[in-house]
Amino acid sequence: MSGKPLKTGATYDDLRDVPDDYVAEMFDGELYASPRPALPHTRAASVLGADLIGAFDRGRTGPGGWVILYEPELHFGNDVLVPDIAGWRRSRLPEVPAEAYLTLAPDWVCEVVSPFTETIDRTKKLGIYARERVPHAWLLDPLRRVLEVLSLESGTWASAATHEGRGKVRAMPFDAMELELGALWI
Repeated sequence: MSGKPLKTGATYDDLRDVPDDYVAEMFDGELYASPRPALPHTRAASVLGADLIGAFDRGRTGPGGWVILYEPELHFGNDVLVPDIAGWRRSRLPEVPAEAYLTLAPDWVCEVVSPFTETIDRTKKLGIYARERVPHAWLLDPLRRVLEVLSLESGTWASAATHEGRGKVRAMPFDAMELELGALWI
C-alpha cells in the first residue's frame, strides 16, 4: 500500500471495483489498495487465528467467549477497514450477522504488518480504531518476528508489551493462554 490514495472522494462502489487480488480499504473517502499478503504474513495470521479460534471462539482449549473473524470488512462512517483478524466478545456480538460487513467495532484487532501496509496500519487504521474505541490492538510483524500489544487508554494507544523471537507469551486480551510466537514465524 503506497502512502498515497488511489482515489480521493471514493465511494463504496469504487472500493468494490478494485480487483480481487488486492485488499481495498477507504479512510475518510480516500481509497487505498494493497496486494494480497506474502506467505510469511499469511502464515502468521493463519496460525494466530487458529490458536485464538480454538481457545477463545470455539472454547476447545481455552475459555471461549469470543467471535474471531479473518479479514472482516468493517464500516465506520466514511471508513471501510479490513483488519487481518478481529475479535468481538460474545456478550457484544452474540451472533454473526448475515451482511457482508460489520458496523460494530471489535474488542480486538490484529494487523499483520508488511512493507506495503505498515505505515497505513500504524497511522490511519490505528487512529480509526482508537476513534471507534477498540480497546486492544496487536501489530504482528512476521519479518522482524515481533508482536506489539497495544491498549487504548484515554483515547490513545499505549504499548502494553512487545514480544520478540520464538518464546511463549501471554498477551492481552487473550492472556488466559500462552501463545507460541515461534509457530507464527515458520
